[in-house]
Amino acid sequence: MAKKMASQGTPATAALTAAGVPFVVHPYAHDPSAPSYGLEAAEVLGIDPARVFKTLMVEVEGRLAVGVVPVSGSLDLKAVAGALGAKKASMADPKAAERRTGYVLGGISPLGQRQPSPTVLDESALGYETIFVSGGRRGLDIEVAPADLVRLTRAVTAAIGSAKD
Repeated sequence: MAKKMASQGTPATAALTAAGVPFVVHPYAHDPSAPSYGLEAAEVLGIDPARVFKTLMVEVEGRLAVGVVPVSGSLDLKAVAGALGAKKASMADPKAAERRTGYVLGGISPLGQRQPSPTVLDESALGYETIFVSGGRRGLDIEVAPADLVRLTRAVTAAIGSAKD
């Protein structure tokens, strides 16, 4: 995999570069009217949506945490809570998510967050050589090995995604 292009620099790409982790940036023209940022990325980049992961902020027992699941499905809140040793989770307040991460909604990356949070990666990611996650802004995805994402975010892996109906 190639390294980042300087013009695509974000806190996420800076974190990967600082850690010496190989990655590829995939910029694309974001359509503000797209109903789903993640599905838009998969379609525009021509990638199976099961390999494109969205970063969702949740609140677990009063603390923010991160769930990373395929854009082709949804986050199972009970499963992400269980993976973090709690009984229940809810979606985080969008403004709290932006403050915590330093990113805007639709561009929240699991990497390079202003204040890192406990992270759970859906175990389906481990079935791929590389996956795609937000690069830290709308219209920018990063391709990275799941093991590197786990290591850099100190994530646990668990079955936290569920297929969309």
